[in-house]
Amino acid sequence: MATIPSFFYNRRANNIFDPVSAFDVWDPLKDFPFTSPNSLMSRENSAFVNTRIDWKETPEAHVFEADLPGLKKEEVKVEIEDDGVLQISGERNVEKEDKNDTWHRVERSSGKFLRRFRLPENAKMDQVKASMENGVLTVTVPKEEIKKPEVKAIEISS
Repeated sequence: MATIPSFFYNRRANNIFDPVSAFDVWDPLKDFPFTSPNSLMSRENSAFVNTRIDWKETPEAHVFEADLPGLKKEEVKVEIEDDGVLQISGERNVEKEDKNDTWHRVERSSGKFLRRFRLPENAKMDQVKASMENGVLTVTVPKEEIKKPEVKAIEISS
């Protein structure tokens, strides 16, 4: 996302001279056909867009929590790349359609998702743990203890 002046896209008002709306966020994919609710491509890719992940830092670790309702742990991959990138990916399969069924609404997402996070230098890449419970994936990346510089008092002679 980029901040684009309001003459490209103005959600707030029709007044081009509104100083606040000049910094609205421009959505470059707003008018593309694959973003419509009825689009097959939208249904297949919506899992990627809707995968929400929280990242919090505690004194001991970096903790990532992802809401992945309906997925089994076998359908999710957690990987650490050599350059310190945590990658969480998976796939939610499309429900098989019966020709006798009449669909009134399809809101559950399906398809592949992939999220990547560059970990800080103090992350212990070799001690990462992941668990999944009630559709919530928790990835814990322990942190190295930051050594405080040792201060040595020097006696002043006369």
